[in-house]
Parts: sequence; C-alpha cells; structure tokens
Amino acid sequence: MDVTITPRTILLAASAIGAGIAVLTGFGTGIGQGYAAGKGAEAVGRQPEAQGDIIRTMLLGAAVAETTGIYGLVIALLLLFANPLLRLL
Repeated sequence: MDVTITPRTILLAASAIGAGIAVLTGFGTGIGQGYAAGKGAEAVGRQPEAQGDIIRTMLLGAAVAETTGIYGLVIALLLLFANPLLRLL
C-alpha cells in the first residue's frame, strides 16, 4: 500500500485538528454559563425583590459567554467545509 503525503493532505489533517480544538471552546462556555446561573440563583435567594434585575443581568452575561462557543463552532465549520486555505495550494 502506497501512502502519498502531499501538502493538501497535511493541510486537511491540520484543519481537522484545528476544528477539534475550536470546538473545545464549548467547555468554557458551559462552565461560564453554569457558574453564572448558580450565582444568579444565589443572588435571587438572598434578594428576591431584585429578581428582575438579577435575571436580566444574568441573561446578558450568558449571551456574552455563548458567543465564544458560537465563534468556535463557526471556525470549526469553516475549517471543515469551506477551508479558504485550500485555494492556496
């Protein structure tokens, strides 16, 4: 069996590895949102009268944290399906 390693195969392999690393941003997103939700629940437990303000702030923080995961997903999809580097070869 003859295996030929070309620059294209190296680029495809590196892109797959990079996509896998980019998807790992979901771990940080999940941890951050879980931490924010826990602290928000604690804050509502201490001050139930401020529930509206606390939840509004918590949801804004969760939306900001989610953008990191979405960026990682977009980068992974670009590397796998619309890799602009393949045009250079």
